[in-house]
Amino acid sequence: MREALKKAGIIKEVSLHTLRHSYATHLLEEGVNILLIKKLLGHAKIETTMISLHVAQCPIASAHSPLDTLYPEK
Repeated sequence: MREALKKAGIIKEVSLHTLRHSYATHLLEEGVNILLIKKLLGHAKIETTMISLHVAQCPIASAHSPLDTLYPEK
């Protein structure tokens, strides 16, 4: 991994654990359910998974009422 970082010109401190954080963040940003991410990472507690996801850039999803779908707009 160190050799690949050198070849890529990356001088920032990076570890294999950094790759786990990146993997989790990318999954969340792509819309993968956080409970599935927790399972993929092998975490026992969701709080542990949340630590890995603190840098995620996720759009705010709008909530709607199920009643809104009863009568389609014309």
